[in-house]
Amino acid sequence: MAKPRIIIVGGGFGGLEVTKALRHADVDILLINNTNHHLFQPLLYQVATAGLAAPSIGAPIRSLMRARKNISTILGEVVDVLPASREVVLSNGLYYGYDYLIVATGATHSYFGNDAWQAHAPGMKTLRDAFTIRSKITHAFENAEIEPDPVKRAAYLTFAVIGAGPTGVEMAGSMAEIARHTLRGEFRHIDPSRARILLIEGGPRVLQSMPDKLSQRALEQLDRLGVQVMLNARVTHIDEDGLDVEHLNPAPPASTGQNGKPHAPRTERIPSQCVIWAAGVAASPLGKTLAKATGAQTDRAGRVIVNPDLTVASDERIFVIGDLASAQSHRAGQPPQPVPGVSPAAKQMGQLAADNILRHLKGQASRQFVYTNYGNLATIGRLAAVVDLPLWRGKHLRMSGMLAWQFWLFAHIYFLIGFRNRFVVLMDWASAYWTFNRSARVVAEGEQKPATPPSET
Repeated sequence: MAKPRIIIVGGGFGGLEVTKALRHADVDILLINNTNHHLFQPLLYQVATAGLAAPSIGAPIRSLMRARKNISTILGEVVDVLPASREVVLSNGLYYGYDYLIVATGATHSYFGNDAWQAHAPGMKTLRDAFTIRSKITHAFENAEIEPDPVKRAAYLTFAVIGAGPTGVEMAGSMAEIARHTLRGEFRHIDPSRARILLIEGGPRVLQSMPDKLSQRALEQLDRLGVQVMLNARVTHIDEDGLDVEHLNPAPPASTGQNGKPHAPRTERIPSQCVIWAAGVAASPLGKTLAKATGAQTDRAGRVIVNPDLTVASDERIFVIGDLASAQSHRAGQPPQPVPGVSPAAKQMGQLAADNILRHLKGQASRQFVYTNYGNLATIGRLAAVVDLPLWRGKHLRMSGMLAWQFWLFAHIYFLIGFRNRFVVLMDWASAYWTFNRSARVVAEGEQKPATPPSET
């Protein structure tokens, strides 16, 4: 009899965890991914800011699967799922049949209905995105060097990061270090250290998933780096010349005599030639396609709402994991809790999906998903980070500053895939620590915007 065929769509953290869990199982596995590599996304911002080269945080999927003889890989994009015939359809028109399907295609950018902003404010989910942002940062400084108009030069030297979650905080901190340290002495007509680095957040504090105290520590560390943080500030428009920000001032204290009423919002125009989006994510488009095909529901972000065992709707042979899944943790004796969109959650979902498939093949009941929180980490810059680690009985270990930075560094080294990547990243970080140099500052040729011609006298 033919072995059961399992198709995994997506080679991210969740998809790779499934292949790891099933590498010795008596099944045939087909892994389909739209790139030829696995990407360690937590360090993608370091590629964008020239701290690391792309191969340092990526690994060819075929190389990773070489020793797993029950796994085949295909470079392609799944565009449809046919549950009735148990087939997936690729963009090239090919059909592949499955006995079990695991969909782990992750998330993409969300511009909250303003998709036209993407052309002026790229997000960061892929290597191509990182290269685009690196080029924008590099050419902003280069264009400022040749721009005689001080107003336009100031726009080139204004960098705006929208969204103060971990990605936005890490991005803003890295850009501040580039301007203050890496580029020191390299230009003759501008002072890079005078660049304006903005971090714009619609909420009342940075790193809102962190406790208030660590959020405040992160804000203080950003301030020391020279990052200007705008809180309660909502972006209302982005174009090629800059962005509009509406400042939503909170209600004043009752003692001010203003009856606790909030101030009227004010709108500020910020000229900028380098805007980076880190404010929102949405599920990959395959989520809506899958939901329509199976009758499943989606949440506001387009994620597929899954059953407690990570299956969809009434189909026990289709699993959704990772950032594409709107899942809950079902710990005994506690009400269900939403699962955050982080890599440890994706890995744990991959482990459970693999286990439930094996249980189904044996005629056993599936298990519900229980998420284990391993903590939150965010780095701000050199010797600056915040760490929140849960311990036991509701206690937490919380750190900021140098110790948190060291913990963040070694945690990311540990979870990188491949000895070579770990070694190279460690060496690059050691070099950057002592020299402030960034080893991956090469960008592809790009057309510079013409400078303003000098006025005739």
